[in-house]
Amino acid sequence: MKAHLSAISAVFDYFKTSEKGLTSAEAQKRIEKNGKNKLVEPKRDSIFKRFLKQLSDPMIIILLVAAVISAVTTTISNANLPAGEPRESLADVFIILFVVILNSVLGVIQESKAEKAIDALKEMTAATSKVLRDGELKHVKSEDLVVGDVIILEAGDSVPADARLIECASIKAEEAALTGESVPVNKNLDVLTSKGNDDDVPLGDRKNMVYMGSTIVYGRGVAVVVATGMDTEMGKIADALAMAQDEQTPLQIKLSQLSKILTYLVIAICVFIFAFTIIRNGNFEASALLDTFMVAISLAVAAIPEGLATVVTIVLSIGVTKMSKRNAVIRKLSAVETLGCTQIICSDKTGTLTQNKMTVTEHFADNEKLLAKAMALCSDAELDTDNKSVGEPTECALVDYAYKCGMHKNDLKASSPRIGEAPFDSGRKMMSTVHNENGEIFQYTKGAPDEILKRCTTYLSGSSILPLTDDVRSQIMQENKNKADRALRVLAAAFKKHDKIPESYSPDALENDLTFVGLVGMIDPVRPEVKDAIEQCKSASIRPIMITGDHKDTAVAIAKELGIITDASQAITGSELNKISDEEFFNTIQNYSVYARVQPEHKTRIVKTWKEKGMVTAMTGDGVNDAPSIKSSDIGIGMGITGTDVTKNVADMILADDNFATIVTAVKEGRRIYDNIRKAIQFLLSSNLSEVFSIFTASVLGFTILHPIHILWINLITDSLPALALGMEKSESNIMKRKPRDSKDGIFAGGLGLDLLYQGVLVSLLTIAAYFIGHIIEFEGFKGLAVQSEHGVTMAFLTMSMAEIFHSLNMRSQRSSIFGLKTHNWFLTGAMLAALVLTTCVIEIPFLQKMFEFTQIGWNEYGIALGLAFLIIPIVEIVKFFQRIFSKKI
Repeated sequence: MKAHLSAISAVFDYFKTSEKGLTSAEAQKRIEKNGKNKLVEPKRDSIFKRFLKQLSDPMIIILLVAAVISAVTTTISNANLPAGEPRESLADVFIILFVVILNSVLGVIQESKAEKAIDALKEMTAATSKVLRDGELKHVKSEDLVVGDVIILEAGDSVPADARLIECASIKAEEAALTGESVPVNKNLDVLTSKGNDDDVPLGDRKNMVYMGSTIVYGRGVAVVVATGMDTEMGKIADALAMAQDEQTPLQIKLSQLSKILTYLVIAICVFIFAFTIIRNGNFEASALLDTFMVAISLAVAAIPEGLATVVTIVLSIGVTKMSKRNAVIRKLSAVETLGCTQIICSDKTGTLTQNKMTVTEHFADNEKLLAKAMALCSDAELDTDNKSVGEPTECALVDYAYKCGMHKNDLKASSPRIGEAPFDSGRKMMSTVHNENGEIFQYTKGAPDEILKRCTTYLSGSSILPLTDDVRSQIMQENKNKADRALRVLAAAFKKHDKIPESYSPDALENDLTFVGLVGMIDPVRPEVKDAIEQCKSASIRPIMITGDHKDTAVAIAKELGIITDASQAITGSELNKISDEEFFNTIQNYSVYARVQPEHKTRIVKTWKEKGMVTAMTGDGVNDAPSIKSSDIGIGMGITGTDVTKNVADMILADDNFATIVTAVKEGRRIYDNIRKAIQFLLSSNLSEVFSIFTASVLGFTILHPIHILWINLITDSLPALALGMEKSESNIMKRKPRDSKDGIFAGGLGLDLLYQGVLVSLLTIAAYFIGHIIEFEGFKGLAVQSEHGVTMAFLTMSMAEIFHSLNMRSQRSSIFGLKTHNWFLTGAMLAALVLTTCVIEIPFLQKMFEFTQIGWNEYGIALGLAFLIIPIVEIVKFFQRIFSKKI
């Protein structure tokens, strides 16, 4: 059916629905029959394909090639041996294959976990729609809409499906995604007719339709769904849309680049070691070449931190899942890193700093009944069957106020049906509705008192309408100020009687020559947790800024109560801001922490100016007009409760509870996540460097300190488990007392590069020392580098494994002493115990000992190896001590 060419009644008949919508039972039947209202998503790779991707890593390929070469040469060598001669074992080949396969399986599992975490976040941020079900207004997931549903649309909503308008109050829709038309389209209810020889109307000319993928930018309306999912116009072109690429954070991109650089560097070093060893030994036999090749492979395995990218991804995914449970839903992973750099937080007042539970507590009017009636009729809030208000909080307060005055919103609607309106606009700061009251046409307008008074020429005094003199105007504004000084939000109401139905419902046509009715003052209490959050911001060198459309006096009162400002001179209004040049504002912006009576374009100007000063800025918003400022900020924050679809779609983070304290919690969590990622990076890279230094030194000196399978084991067990556990580390006690991290800082900033370098060398020296001690114990003296020591290899393996395990404790804090930390990381304790047990098993269990080419060592050797490994803790503690002293002197 072509709904745009049909009358509304015909559309209802065709889809078997009505203006009251469907029943829940019927909607469920239609979902089961036609499926969800979703576009087809790209198929995900199968488990097998993901496994092959894990094997396609260049270093994994090198390992597999090494295993194959080793297996072939060993088999040939064994075949040429005389009968009775001992055969070489293929154990190292099987171990390499086992480790490679296990590593790939773990990679697939971890990738799946990360996907599940992201899917859970998508579920939390799933779009919802206002729909009439069972004759009542309900909020349902947009994917659960079906044809025949009646949906309510307001400014800021994303259109969830293709729908035919059945009510339209000045609706304008942005349809650029479908038609390419950048100018919003004015909608109406007229039945269309095809033109010329075509049997249809072009998509861009269908004024009585709204389509999935478009956005309502003005007005409000009601529509009946005529197509969902892949049957929508968007669905028809879905296959042609470019699918979004997997997002990588700046840190992940830097780590990928680092891995590539390391890969090329390691290949070069391996080629050098291979050539150097062959030339020095002068032995070109196949077995010698294989041994040298395996040494080069050991170096390659040691240098590449195979688990680094996986660890970072897992820490990020777990972190954002944890944040979502605390009402901060991250839509873009890059926001996690940026949160740690945040220096400015620009926040709305209502609902974010306050509770958004407006209640009318005072009024100023000669006719309170008329005041309450005007406020209730000129609002879109409703009373449900339990007489509970539903809608925007301020309008709910007005409907509740009328109810307390003995006027039910439903009764008012029945006796005074709305026949037209000029919807609320943040630029005008008011809205107007026109009603038919028993044949008489009345208009009610509500909004900001100063703006309403500009359009009033008379006022209501008792039952008389008198001219609005300057004295009366001053009296009204004084009442407004008195209420605002006590942190009340003040709204004004006016009315106008028309001789006939207006020809135009535009603001210019309606909002003039009004009669002032009165003021209402409502209170929105401060959220009790916000004051502590403001204090945390200040201690963390983060500047909180309040931006509100409220009166300056109200804003100042709230800001003082919260500790955002100490003096009214730190506040400025939108009109005052208009008089300041960009250059002057750039030089004085630090003087202001409160912006009152602002318009959306002011928000964008504030954000851009702070960014020009080099400050990382977060901005909250809920209305459709807030989208530009949210998009231009470093971290755009949308409101989960009061926010429109437009702001949510452009936001980097959504507050599920619209609470400022949640932003501060998210900043703290962002800092913790970034800290932990750096701890994991430092741990893994210092561990890998120690392996590289050890093998490189041994190769140059002409002995083997560790085999490839030893390094693989260390990287898989000793490194990966503690690295993941470090990602679970709780935040350090001073995390919100530090200045924000510089967004330009690289991975190795803050001395991290120097730290991991000396720590890698330190573990390497301890490992080499363990080898020589084992060599001397085995041969009761030093027999020269050419004599290979099994005791030395076993002790070196044990020392390196345990040194890295002990070193993970050092990584709990880059500078603080681990003995001064007040928290416990039970994940790390478990990882250390698991690594210790598994490492001991490999050394002590006979068949594993044989596979790994270890030998039985005495308890004295075991104790010496552990003692050398433990030295990493006191040595790093001493270095940290001097680093702390040095940093205080700077």
